[in-house]
Amino acid sequence: MDHDVFEIDELPLLGGGTLTDARIGYAVHGTLDADGSNAVLCPSFFGGDHTGYDWLIGAGRPLDTRRYCVITAGLFGNGVSSSPSNHATGADFPLITPQDNIAAQHRLLTEHLGVRELALVAGWSMGAAHTYQWAVSHPRMVRRIAPVCGAAVTSEHNRVFLSGLAAALAADGGAERGQRAAGRVFAGWAASHPFWAEERYRELGFAGRDDYLAGFWEPFFVAGPPAEDLLAMVRTWEQADVGATPGFHGDTAAALASVTAEAVLLPGALDQCFAVADEERAATLLPHAALEVIPGVWGHLAGAGANGADRDFVGSALTRLLARRTAVAAAPAG
Repeated sequence: MDHDVFEIDELPLLGGGTLTDARIGYAVHGTLDADGSNAVLCPSFFGGDHTGYDWLIGAGRPLDTRRYCVITAGLFGNGVSSSPSNHATGADFPLITPQDNIAAQHRLLTEHLGVRELALVAGWSMGAAHTYQWAVSHPRMVRRIAPVCGAAVTSEHNRVFLSGLAAALAADGGAERGQRAAGRVFAGWAASHPFWAEERYRELGFAGRDDYLAGFWEPFFVAGPPAEDLLAMVRTWEQADVGATPGFHGDTAAALASVTAEAVLLPGALDQCFAVADEERAATLLPHAALEVIPGVWGHLAGAGANGADRDFVGSALTRLLARRTAVAAAPAG
């Protein structure tokens, strides 16, 4: 689907400084109601753009465009929104936090699109971290959230993964060889031990392990955003912590306790990037939360719509959440 671009002359950043001439790539599916209250937002994920949730969106799908106006917004660093590869700052592109992405998306929704409240914010992986951040940054605007295979704060274990990913991306000066290596690093974390033992990649049409690595993971990194952009996204991922939101002074638990949205947390049972145990704890801190673990062996990929059973599980959870009355009515955006 074609995308549009929203421009922001000056975006103050959480860490200080300003991102000038900021651009957000986004797409709109469906029609916004006159009162601006039927919007659903899906923040993009690592390396993804406004097309990343197409499997969920459309007439008769979980994010039904006959009823909802679904907005997919690209994170900074994804190669479409402002990134080192397309911004005047180039290699000096500033550190972007999830709070900065949400500040920009809030302006897109309220100043440009006329959104008054969000019926749902849902996102996978990095998109899940930004889903949490939306609920903390704008509790009076967000009715429901569904973070899928993600977390409200980047864990120490996840930082080990990101360190290896960044090292691969930076290898050979960020050239293609490093991107291919990064794809293989991510592949080892993205699916579980049983996935590999059972050779489940054959369900995707690949004849063997090396065929899958060379035919799926390497092209994902080579054909996607440049290494410099992905490194900017790694830095954003590392910064994810709702406790860093102004007013919470690093207290992640207090930030989660402030959320008024109805929440369904959807971790993958064998996700090596984001542990179920972390989401179990988050569910106890959120005032209105349910935990639904995606079963099976697909690990982190369970939330990406990689196979039919997981698509059905995630889709059904979103459908039930959208049908649920919210405990606290959202107030006009501000």
